[in-house]
Amino acid sequence: MTRYDVFNGDADGICSLLQLRLAAPADTVLVTGVKRDIALLDRVAARGGDAVTVLDISLAVNRPALLRLLTAGVSVQYFDHHYAGDVPVHPALDAHVDTAPGICTGMLVDRYLGGRHRVWAVVAAFGDNLVAAAHTLAEPLALPEARLATLRDLADGLTYNSYSDDPADAIVPPDELYRTLLHAADPLAFIDTDPAFATIDAARRRDTALARETRPALTLPTARIFILPDEPWTRRVRGIFGNEIANASPDLAHAVLTPNASGGYTVSVRAPRARPTGADALCRHFPGGGGRAAAAGIDHLPKERFHEFVEAVAEAFR
Repeated sequence: MTRYDVFNGDADGICSLLQLRLAAPADTVLVTGVKRDIALLDRVAARGGDAVTVLDISLAVNRPALLRLLTAGVSVQYFDHHYAGDVPVHPALDAHVDTAPGICTGMLVDRYLGGRHRVWAVVAAFGDNLVAAAHTLAEPLALPEARLATLRDLADGLTYNSYSDDPADAIVPPDELYRTLLHAADPLAFIDTDPAFATIDAARRRDTALARETRPALTLPTARIFILPDEPWTRRVRGIFGNEIANASPDLAHAVLTPNASGGYTVSVRAPRARPTGADALCRHFPGGGGRAAAAGIDHLPKERFHEFVEAVAEAFR
């Protein structure tokens, strides 16, 4: 039997898998990618009797491949919090799907494991900008506030590292980063001893400072839209910059656009923090769009549809 671990390469996906594999070590084939690379089940060549664990990628996007695997006799365990549509009912599918705005995949795994590796769920929640939830999860750990702040830095670094459109733009490939973290076992040990953290953290801080110099391209009554320059650093920083500006102006929605190799834009959308819904529905109006209620994205927005997108943002968050 071959086991596959299929996971989003961001903080939530990596930290979700870390919890599972620390609790139940296994020799598995890793299948992952950058943040918006979510049609990952298409890459899994599992056969009857194999087992696949899926973490933090949309079931709606992966439904055809999921049904193919189930029909072939593959057992699948699925953890996710993105828009899923109807979850298939099949004896070989163990689905843990919750799309509530205040939930991330790492929290679902924490629930499943009864909090056995809670510290990684805290990092996962910070990575998905669920700051209050992260602090609540961390209460039983009794960590000093300075250590919690460092865990948030790690979460932002993992998210930052995953947001590049091209895997070559990542500071550390997500699969390699996962293996390094698994070897460390404890996020605080990784932060204190592994040079990879310092490298990612320094790059994140540098790129975030550059992003802060960008003024909004458009300011609407209920939203702001930013267009960052066409540089590798902007694609890495797109997500955490979106989180930062959303946290700073919780009554507004935000969209951060970066030029992509197809001649259009890759888009990250944040619903207002005060009303964290609607981002996924907005993005699903465009091909390659999806995500969750509070935060979503579009893989490719053609430039000729930019004004249509602006109108959709105004309508979604009016």
